[in-house]
Amino acid sequence: MNIIRRFTTPLLLAVLCMSHSAFAQTPPVKLKFSIFSPDKEVTYLNVFKPFAEAVNKDSNGALEIELFPNGALGRSPLQQAQMVLDGVADIGWIIASYTPGRFQENEVFELPGLFRDLREATLVFTRMVNQGKIKGYDEFFAIGLFGTAPYSLHARTPINTIADIKGKKIRTSGAMESETMKALGAVPIGMPITEVPEAISRGTIDGTTLHPAPLVDFGVSRVTSAHYFTRLGVVPLTILMNRKKFDSLPKASQDVIRKYSGDWTAARFNEHVGAYNDSVIKQLQADPKRTVVFQPQADLNAMQPAFKSVTDAWTAKSPRNKELLGLVEAEIANVRAGR
Repeated sequence: MNIIRRFTTPLLLAVLCMSHSAFAQTPPVKLKFSIFSPDKEVTYLNVFKPFAEAVNKDSNGALEIELFPNGALGRSPLQQAQMVLDGVADIGWIIASYTPGRFQENEVFELPGLFRDLREATLVFTRMVNQGKIKGYDEFFAIGLFGTAPYSLHARTPINTIADIKGKKIRTSGAMESETMKALGAVPIGMPITEVPEAISRGTIDGTTLHPAPLVDFGVSRVTSAHYFTRLGVVPLTILMNRKKFDSLPKASQDVIRKYSGDWTAARFNEHVGAYNDSVIKQLQADPKRTVVFQPQADLNAMQPAFKSVTDAWTAKSPRNKELLGLVEAEIANVRAGR
C-alpha cells in the first residue's frame, strides 16, 4: 500500500499540474470590434473602449475584444451591419438608418418631435429592443442601443427661422429625416456622416441635419457657421454583435458581455455624450464668427403641421406602424414619469 501511495501521489500531482497548465494557457477568444468612426471621437473614448476593457478584464482571459477604429476593417458606415453578419467583424458600430430595410421598424424613432433629449431617446430605444417590441434584431445580440439628441440644422449660411431652409440642399441620414426636410421645404440629400464635410465644402449641399457631437468629431463644424437648434427626429445608434458568434461562447463569457451591455452602455452614453454635446454648444456660442439660434416657441409651433403630415403619412402605411408609434409614446410616458 505504501509503495502504491508513494508512486501514485507524484503521478496525480503531475496530472493536476499538467491540467492546470493546459487550462491556463488556453488562448482567449478574440472578438473583432469594427468602428468606422475616429479613435478620438467621444463615443469611442467613453463607451467603446471602456466596454472592451471591462469585458477583457472581467472575463479573466477568456475573451479579448480587439478594437478596430478609423475604419480599419471597413471604412463605409453603410457596410457595418453586413460585415458583422459575414464575420469580417464580430461586433460593429452600426447606424441603423444607413442600412434601409434591415432595421425598418427603427423609423418610428426618427419621426419628428417625439423626443426631448438624448437620455429619453436612449432609454426608450434600449427598452423597446430588449423587450422584443422592435423587430429586425434576431441575427444580432444588442450590446448598446442609443438615441442621439434631437437633430438640428447646420449650414454654411445663416438660418434664423425655419423658413430660411426652404430650397436649401440639406443632407439627411434616414428616410424620416428626408421626409421631414421635404415637408419643411428643403431638398433632402442622403449621405453618410463621413462624406458631409467635403460635400458642404464643395457646395454639393448647403448644410446638414446633425446632433452636436459629430459637428466636431467628424469635422462638420469646420465647414459650417450657422447653427439652428430645433427638435427634429433622433437617429438610433447601435453596437451589435453577431448572434451566432455570441451563442457559440461559453455561458460565463456570455454573462460578462451581458453585464456590460444594455443599461451599462446606455448610462455611459447618456452621461458622456450628453455632457460633450453641451460643451460643443458652448463652444459654438463662444465663437463670434458663428450664428447660433435656439428655436423660439413660435417657430416650433409653425413646424407642427409639417411634423404631423410626416407622422400621419408614416402611420397610414400599415397598422404595424400605428402600433409602433403607440408603443413608443407609451414608453416615453413611462420615462417621463420616472418608471
